[in-house]
Amino acid sequence: MLFNKPLTDIIKQRFSCRTYLRKPFDSDTFARLTDFIASDQDGPLGNRTRFELVSATEADAKALRGLGTYGFIKGATGFIVGALCENESALEDYGYLMELIILKAADLGLGSCWLGGTFTKSRFAKKIALNADEIIPAVTSVGYAAQNPRWVDGKIRAAAGSDRRLPWDKLFFDGGFDTPLSKDVADVYAMPLEMVRLGPSASNRQPWRIVKDGDDLHFYLRRTRGYRTNNYAKMLKMDDLQRIDMGIAMCHFELTLQGLGIDGRWVVNDPGIATPNELTEYSVSWVE
Repeated sequence: MLFNKPLTDIIKQRFSCRTYLRKPFDSDTFARLTDFIASDQDGPLGNRTRFELVSATEADAKALRGLGTYGFIKGATGFIVGALCENESALEDYGYLMELIILKAADLGLGSCWLGGTFTKSRFAKKIALNADEIIPAVTSVGYAAQNPRWVDGKIRAAAGSDRRLPWDKLFFDGGFDTPLSKDVADVYAMPLEMVRLGPSASNRQPWRIVKDGDDLHFYLRRTRGYRTNNYAKMLKMDDLQRIDMGIAMCHFELTLQGLGIDGRWVVNDPGIATPNELTEYSVSWVE
């Protein structure tokens, strides 16, 4: 069993934690998390990654201060750092695997916060001994969440819309993009789709769109116009974070299905469904 608590509870309770207690991991928690990370290396679309839990230092905090809201991370005990070669579907696999680790950290009572950007030439690259052909598209702060978060945490959450989620009829569709998917028609997929809806995403854009086509579910990426070309993204030299978001959606969907005892697999096979606009592109399908 991957988790000690119900996965749906973990997903609902987890939040982006920016303020932590300044205390080290207890030995049992550290061992369980590092063992889990070591076993979590191959993505569902076939890309090999490697993740490490590294200790946080004051120098890390200083390095984050020039990276927008990431500079508000305070007191983190460590960081989860991953590296991979950028191949087809590599970023989706990275998002899937990092989110899996984050959910395990939450299961162990730890707080965390996704930090998306290009960390390939950062202090984190040295910590993980990054190879020349590898990239670090995101890292995650981790530690024990403070009991009383700072007021700035709430300001950041409000600005990012972290407590707001798009409704079902904007995200999930039946047969094509013209017909919203009802929860009754979704049937056994209703809960897995709801866990996708509650998933974290860069700037809370929720770029995933899913079309139910019989027993198959096709995942589409609905890109945010100008997201990768705005000044903030250019400043951080961001990788394609919305592809990482798709991996997070895949993780929530598959793990929830596993909890329901429903098997299936991921395939990349475009069904040819007409998309609503040029911003929407096919990503991956779930088939039983």
